[in-house]
Amino acid sequence: MISTIVYIIGVVLAIAAVIDIFKKPISLVGKIIVAVIVLATSWIGLLVYYLWAKDNLTKWFK
Repeated sequence: MISTIVYIIGVVLAIAAVIDIFKKPISLVGKIIVAVIVLATSWIGLLVYYLWAKDNLTKWFK
């Protein structure tokens, strides 16, 4: 039961992260790279994205 809730929360956060990534004003290749990395690294990728990378993406992919 708890693992199912954690899984659903992870899926919802991953979908929200990918939607947020595709709204950023960066190149399509950059969006795809970041989205794949976030999805492939699961919770660690989500944490890094939300705590650090979210505000720095536009600087990295100018």
